[in-house]
Amino acid sequence: METVRSFIAISLPDELRLGLSKLQARLKTGNKPWIKWADPNGIHLTLKFLGDVSVDRIGEISRVMTEAAREIPPFHLETQGLGAFPNLKRVQVVWLGLGGELDKLGQLHEQIESGLSHLGFAPEARAFKAHLTLARLRPQASPDERQGFGQLILSTRLEASYIIKVETISLMRSQLSREGALYSQLSSAELGENPSS
Repeated sequence: METVRSFIAISLPDELRLGLSKLQARLKTGNKPWIKWADPNGIHLTLKFLGDVSVDRIGEISRVMTEAAREIPPFHLETQGLGAFPNLKRVQVVWLGLGGELDKLGQLHEQIESGLSHLGFAPEARAFKAHLTLARLRPQASPDERQGFGQLILSTRLEASYIIKVETISLMRSQLSREGALYSQLSSAELGENPSS
């Protein structure tokens, strides 16, 4: 049976992708082969990673998305400071935080999780934290390298703030290739009821 590696996400505006690219360039000081940088063109705000799902389930996943999106009116998010998981002393993942109407984002995430749990998808064990992943540190990075990079993250100020208008959510396909992941949209759902209906 054919499967697709997929996830539900919010797409980013082009100007923000350009901003992420500039931000990464400022963090790429010196030769750090132990950092794997995310391609700015492939960065999304992931709401739910689904993994490999069979093609014949795309329809029911899309219906859950449509129902979840219908409940939430369009909203805004904005970029905030840099951070790292699990923390700045033991950096594993470098991220750009998001602020704005996080309550609506949280409700949207909950609706999706709830709908998908009825289809047998396990809810996320960790609390949902809105972020955009900029880089991951490879296992060979030493504790000193991780801590040093944490210091760089701490001292890097953002040159601009960007607004993300959230009006649709997308079911995305991720195809892994030698050049990195290739993304394509499988379906999308618009937020909120149509006010003119």
